Amino acid sequence: MKKILQDLSRSELNSLTGGLGEKKFRAEQIYLGLMQGKKISELPVSSALREKLLARFEDEPVRIHKTFESADGTKKFLFRLADGNLIEGVLMQYKYGNTQCVSTQVGCRMGCKFCASTLGGLVRNLTAGEILSQILAVNRACGGNLKTRAVTNVVLMGSGEPFDNYDGVVRFLRNLTAEGGIHISARNVSLSTCGLVPEMKKFSDEGIPLNLTVSLHAVTDGERRRTMPVANKYKIAEILEACDLYFRKTGRRYIFEYSLISGENCDEEHALALARLLKGKLCHVNLIRLNEVKERKLGSVGEKEAYRFLGALEKNGISATLRRSMGSDIGGACGQLRASYLEQSEAPITTDRQTKKANEMEI
Repeated sequence: MKKILQDLSRSELNSLTGGLGEKKFRAEQIYLGLMQGKKISELPVSSALREKLLARFEDEPVRIHKTFESADGTKKFLFRLADGNLIEGVLMQYKYGNTQCVSTQVGCRMGCKFCASTLGGLVRNLTAGEILSQILAVNRACGGNLKTRAVTNVVLMGSGEPFDNYDGVVRFLRNLTAEGGIHISARNVSLSTCGLVPEMKKFSDEGIPLNLTVSLHAVTDGERRRTMPVANKYKIAEILEACDLYFRKTGRRYIFEYSLISGENCDEEHALALARLLKGKLCHVNLIRLNEVKERKLGSVGEKEAYRFLGALEKNGISATLRRSMGSDIGGACGQLRASYLEQSEAPITTDRQTKKANEMEI
């Protein structure tokens, strides 16, 4: 697989074109073309320069392979990568704009019991340019440009654990928020982590004030271990400490995701325990009615039970909302995204050796 030109920042493109003996304005032409979602073969430069670039870089690192549309207007995109692997992403329509959910890895090795992304393990990390190209491709396909974007908000909640691909994700965020390009503000970006504490603390010093979201889903370490293997390594107390650090460094309130799982974590006792755990914290709780994953046996709760849980939190002074499920009829809701399409004929190109090596993580 060749390198990804979209990995490069504007200044790095300047250095690249200079090294190829091109004038400075060529770098700007390339940069603006890429930010509009164009392939290298479509860039408005000389054929000689295009040939030089194509010799070293993938023409189209991420392309939309299939699009599915939900009854609620949500669109799910099946992306094919240059190496043949497949990932999924979702574009959701809200009153304030369009939010795209992007993947950061092909698969995931975190092993959360309620998530489809981890079913096949981790194949590999995505590069910064592959993550960015998901947005550039959707923005272009939906009629957006650099002045009037079809994608206004981004959530890193697709397949993969963002902090398990730390360097790639940070580079992506810097390129995403850079002026002159797609330029989406960090305040319009949310990153969801299952709670990799060292990386959470490290990210506090990156100077990227996005919305940090942590998948909590339990009120005790013992309960959390039943559905989230990462809880064997990091305790809830350590996660809360890392969240407090993030607030002190960035001034940004953090968010906890809490999936309501039937028979696991959804009764009044759990609601009161969660309220006690988060009392006085500068946080918000995003409740989620568990979305069905056909390979999993975990069940969701009814609407009345979900609102009862929400009411108990609010009564005890905890800021909380119940997330509206979007795209569940096309497998595009929270926890349903995969690293491969369900039809066998569309399976990604991977090897047992790749997957085995990628999953060597102790948790």
